[in-house]
Amino acid sequence: MNYYIIAGEASGDLHGSNLIKELHKHDTTANIRCWGGEKMQAAGATLVKHYRDLAFMGFVEVIKNLRTIFNNLSFCKEDILEHRPDVLVLIDYPGFNLRIAKWAKEENIKVVYYISPQVWAWKENRVKMMKQCIDRMLVILPFEKDYYKQKWNWEVEYVGHPLIEEVERSKKESIMLQPGIPIDANKQIIALLPGSRKQEILKKLPVMLEVSRQFSNYQFIVAKAPGLDASFYNELLKSYENVSYVNNQTYALLQQSTAALVTSGTATLETALFEVPEVVCYKGNEISYQIAKRLVNIKYISLVNLIMDKEVVKELIQHEMNATNLSNELQLILPGSAKREQLQLDYKQLKEKLQAGGHASLKAAKSIVDFLQQ
Repeated sequence: MNYYIIAGEASGDLHGSNLIKELHKHDTTANIRCWGGEKMQAAGATLVKHYRDLAFMGFVEVIKNLRTIFNNLSFCKEDILEHRPDVLVLIDYPGFNLRIAKWAKEENIKVVYYISPQVWAWKENRVKMMKQCIDRMLVILPFEKDYYKQKWNWEVEYVGHPLIEEVERSKKESIMLQPGIPIDANKQIIALLPGSRKQEILKKLPVMLEVSRQFSNYQFIVAKAPGLDASFYNELLKSYENVSYVNNQTYALLQQSTAALVTSGTATLETALFEVPEVVCYKGNEISYQIAKRLVNIKYISLVNLIMDKEVVKELIQHEMNATNLSNELQLILPGSAKREQLQLDYKQLKEKLQAGGHASLKAAKSIVDFLQQ
């Protein structure tokens, strides 16, 4: 069978790569073309477009790059028609992928959506169109199946969360960290995960770096985004003596960290699954933030808190994300604190919730292959 997979972010590249590996196991004739990154390419897919050319976040940023976005959409449609896949598999990235899904339906191309857009947070009206355009929806958060059934009378398939298998695999491998500077065995590590897009890193990382000045007894290590040059980080880090960075070693970094400052997104869940106490951060373009604040309908921004339906990890958003607040919250989760002990208990419950879904990549691949064979 011919598969065309579209992922527009680093997390989509990761989950897409594991899905591709499982598709090859369940369909030995699988021919896979993709939009994604190095991981999907290494898993055996032909890479058409890298996600770093697609990453625009926030309302203002999207408006500034409309021409590029529309050009990407046109090129994507042309490439899909040229290769005419048996199924189009869309991974998250709703701003782009839902447009492609609607178009694909008109072209009579089968559509499977893996990792649902977060319509329960905002733009719920998209669900009506999604029901019409998506032939099979595979969700990864435990509350999403009930959400779609009870509110929209749509039977979707819960396959479990793909991060569970990825984190467990990494723990078994126990990869040693290789940062830009030697690790001081006498200093515990605090991980800084400022995101994967240049614009969000420039908003958050400078604030995170200021925190390092208050904790000279620790060493801070930044998880470098794979698509950005070392020179970008060198310029930001040059004034901070106890800060280094690692390239493509986020999981190894988390395995050896005692705490973390993490930008909102998938990384908050990854950090929790590695059982690392964290403070969650968000800071964006002010206009984009004010628009989002009025449109988003959720109590929390981190996946950890959303899944647990309570504040497990502290969230510092926009103006609250400053060096003083970050330092205070970091102090509360360092070794010996009562909050740190409670976090570990909550993390255990979180993991149990997600494990109940099973092996996500395997289940998703099997579901897609079964769908094609019907």
